Amino acid sequence: MILNNEFINIIENKESLYDGDLRYYLKIVLTKATNLNNPYHNFRHMMHVLFLAYQACKYYKEKLLKREIRNILVAAMFHDFDHTGKKINDKINIDLAIAGLHKYIDDSDKEYLSQIEDLIRSTEYPHKDESEYSSFGHDIIRDVDMAQALNTVWVQQVVFGLAQEQKVDYKEIFARQEQYLYNIKFHTDWARQQFSQKVIDDKIAEAKWYLDVINN
Repeated sequence: MILNNEFINIIENKESLYDGDLRYYLKIVLTKATNLNNPYHNFRHMMHVLFLAYQACKYYKEKLLKREIRNILVAAMFHDFDHTGKKINDKINIDLAIAGLHKYIDDSDKEYLSQIEDLIRSTEYPHKDESEYSSFGHDIIRDVDMAQALNTVWVQQVVFGLAQEQKVDYKEIFARQEQYLYNIKFHTDWARQQFSQKVIDDKIAEAKWYLDVINN
């Protein structure tokens, strides 16, 4: 079967960017994860983080080993596995993701379980002291996890999604975007190029525009 689809090519590793492929882990997410239909921390968010992580790793392919790239991609797929979809201490959600990783990790990845787990733990939000997670892989996964608000479908995913999960009025999420985006800090040159200050400023202006439409 030959399919020309960018996401499928990432899962199948058609560019030989990393070791093996991710078919097994996609099957696990599709058949075992309990959060696929969450308003925000859902299948789309997990795969969006995977997609961006792949783009970042491709950019840095001369700097990263194929094994390191695989670790980052597996962590991206599992970073919100079984997320509660509730506004609670994020360590609880991280622990659920780690439990899923331990339960379903492929034999070929068991030797690297601690590294993959550490990558997932670095995404706990708010982020902990950066000195605790200072490797390049940590920089990549935190950058791509923070970038959902800069995607073209951010209103549905971020505004309505987070409003449902946090049980607040969606207008509050719109209003929060300026501060969130103003304070966003990317760690990699790749992310700073993809999500330049102009991109961020434009998204802040877009959020303000939506509020103006709602309120006037």
